[in-house]
Amino acid sequence: MKNLLLLIQILAIVGFSSSNVYASGGHGKGHHKHHGHYQEHADYYPQPAPNYYPQQAPRPTYQDPRSHQGLAGGVVGSVLGYELGNGNPVATGLGAAAGSYLGNGIAGQR
Repeated sequence: MKNLLLLIQILAIVGFSSSNVYASGGHGKGHHKHHGHYQEHADYYPQPAPNYYPQQAPRPTYQDPRSHQGLAGGVVGSVLGYELGNGNPVATGLGAAAGSYLGNGIAGQR
């Protein structure tokens, strides 16, 4: 009786494992050997054509609008604003801004 139960258990294990092997096309767990009937496919994709972009025109370089004349105009304008405004800081600032604007304008005319 014990031999019969052992035989039934062994047959059940073999039956379940063999159905798994055949269900997966004969390649179950642990079965990685190829018998010549399986062909590996290598997927080769064509390379995209290179995109050549036309050369862009060079960007204009930034030219600093400040000049030595503008700096000198700002100094002279701040002194004049201070004197004419009797020490008022607003008048000093307006004189410096006006002097810098005039000095840069003179430098741009050359």
